Amino acid sequence: MMELLRCRKLIAHPITHKTMLRAGLISILALLTSPLFAATAQMLTMDQALETAFANNPDLAAAQWETGIAQGERQQAGLIPNPEVSWEAEDTRRNSRTTTVMINQPIELGGKRGARIEVASRAQDAAGIELERKRNVLRADVIQAFYSSSTAQQRLLLSRQSIELAERGLRVAQGRIKSGKSSPVEGTRAEVQLSEVRLELRRAERDEASAYQRLAQVMGAPLPAFVSVGDPGRSIPTVPDSSLLLNRIGETAELRLAKLQIDQREASLGLEKAQRIPDLTVSIGSQYDERERERVNVVGLSMPIPLFNRNQGNVLAAARRTDQARDLRNASELRLRTEIQTTLDQWVTANTEVASFNQTILPAAQSAVDTATRGFEMGKFNFLDVLDAQRTLISARTQYIQAIAEATDAWVRIERIFGDVALLTRTP
Repeated sequence: MMELLRCRKLIAHPITHKTMLRAGLISILALLTSPLFAATAQMLTMDQALETAFANNPDLAAAQWETGIAQGERQQAGLIPNPEVSWEAEDTRRNSRTTTVMINQPIELGGKRGARIEVASRAQDAAGIELERKRNVLRADVIQAFYSSSTAQQRLLLSRQSIELAERGLRVAQGRIKSGKSSPVEGTRAEVQLSEVRLELRRAERDEASAYQRLAQVMGAPLPAFVSVGDPGRSIPTVPDSSLLLNRIGETAELRLAKLQIDQREASLGLEKAQRIPDLTVSIGSQYDERERERVNVVGLSMPIPLFNRNQGNVLAAARRTDQARDLRNASELRLRTEIQTTLDQWVTANTEVASFNQTILPAAQSAVDTATRGFEMGKFNFLDVLDAQRTLISARTQYIQAIAEATDAWVRIERIFGDVALLTRTP
């Protein structure tokens, strides 16, 4: 345990701008590279998280059955009606009874069977696209949860580094108080600062545990089977230009599904129109007369007369559902276009902030802390200057992580719509 604590303390050094990762990339905790942890801790990678989620997520597992369900419905739609066997007797007296046995075969007219097959085929296609959409959503959820866990780890590391920073300030203040160069009030301020940072550390530990639990849930596990998440293994890809995304919006699973739902409604309309034509029933049988001792063949035809019920209500409802599907498709396209543009704006803003933190804010904040601390040790500044510089650096690091999280969120939202962005950019 003491060796573990020493290992943790060795890596808890202040992060400078040189150790910050490029825009959109969450750095792995230095703790995870420790040989001690390599031997005792299980670190989850992005590829492992995705593989586990696709294999174990219960929602995806349930969705995969839809293709089999649609296949069964397609098979059922192609079957013809079964024949019927009937038996009847006229007069219950044995010597004068007439017995008739008939086989009745309904014959569908008006293309009902073909219309049913068309409806079931469109439903089968829709099940495949819906499964693709849910896989895209699950993939995006896993990536989001993984980066959230990585962000939580990074915040925990920053909290530990903030404690190191506050403890350093407290040691400096106590040294100056003992030498009579500073007031005991400065020591109290340093202790308050350290207490606040320790509270932040406990919040960071709680947030990390919650992030791990959310990641385990989306992977299909009740509890985390890992103790840390590693480097995602890839930098966040550059999101394509809005013109490319908007031009290819019709390739998204959601819009393809919406278009297919229009086809489904139109096929259902065709089926309802076919239902207006009555079916023909052909009957073939044999009749035996006990009194005459004679057997005769019986042939019959029957058909309903569409006098009152011509299925006009169902035809009207199916036509209106078709119109509704068209409007829903247009609404989905409008919503997706708005979401894509909003997400790209978020992406640009977040990456601009990350670049600003890397190039200017973080180096300046770190330099201010170093300068204030050295100046306080030399008696040039008071401890309020040190506290203010420390708070500024801690705030800058927190905002930097938040900017990376927002850039990641924008990327994941695009992935949820289009699927793998890297494949999208490579597709001609």
